[in-house]
Amino acid sequence: MTTSDSATGSSFAVTSVNVNGIRAAVKHRSEENLGMLPWLEATMPDVVLMQEVRATDAIARKALQPALDAGWHLAHAESDVKGRAGVGILSRREPSAVRVGFGSAEFDAAGRYIEADFENAGDLITVASLYLPTGAALTENEKDVEKYHEKLRFLEAFRPYLDKLLANDGLAVVAGDWNIAPDERDIKNWKGNLKNAGFLPHEREWVAELLSAGWVDVAREHHGDVAGPYAWWSWRGKAFDNDAGWRIDYHLTTPSLARRVQRTWVDRADAYNLRWSDHAPVTAQFG
Repeated sequence: MTTSDSATGSSFAVTSVNVNGIRAAVKHRSEENLGMLPWLEATMPDVVLMQEVRATDAIARKALQPALDAGWHLAHAESDVKGRAGVGILSRREPSAVRVGFGSAEFDAAGRYIEADFENAGDLITVASLYLPTGAALTENEKDVEKYHEKLRFLEAFRPYLDKLLANDGLAVVAGDWNIAPDERDIKNWKGNLKNAGFLPHEREWVAELLSAGWVDVAREHHGDVAGPYAWWSWRGKAFDNDAGWRIDYHLTTPSLARRVQRTWVDRADAYNLRWSDHAPVTAQFG
């Protein structure tokens, strides 16, 4: 585990993690693995952006009650479909503003986007938690067709909002489960996934266009031309043990905030049975 310098006020650490169901994440799964809450206490980021909360607001607050009792604040956008999606922002200080959605009639109630503003050392920083649809490869299967087009509609609707956020030239970070690996360095088995959702040409092109427009993938900038570091591994088989993962969880920041990056890291569990989600927390620390 890694503890940031945030408590000293010298930095602002933003962690993103797909919790894969908040009730499961906080549940004691073994003697060694005490779940999300002990991790939260040990790492102490300023903000934790959560995806796939998959709970009503009341249930999410009950699951996180020990953290809330300890002084954490929760902003949560549940999905209008029971047991699906849901995004949240846990923070050590109360945000000055919270906004749900990005102006989409189709997706604003789907629990896929929430953002909040925080005052930090005289600056206003906007942080957003994103859970982009998983999608599917386009096949003859009706469900695959539906998922493919849902993701496509989301990408088309979300891009103008990102353009506007970038044009504001403020301090902003959009982080979460993007469900798109940007390039070959971001999947261990990229050759075997060329026709799979998350690595389809139009999806990678969409991310490439964001980067060309000015958004900065701070983990890639920080780690350089290396494989990964991955933050998602299938529960099945030996994916985790063999580090056969995907880098689909990342922080995109405006250039002004990217210049303040001190470091980024993936909080990978020491062993398969110590994971409390199939995603590992990813943190970017800003000065």
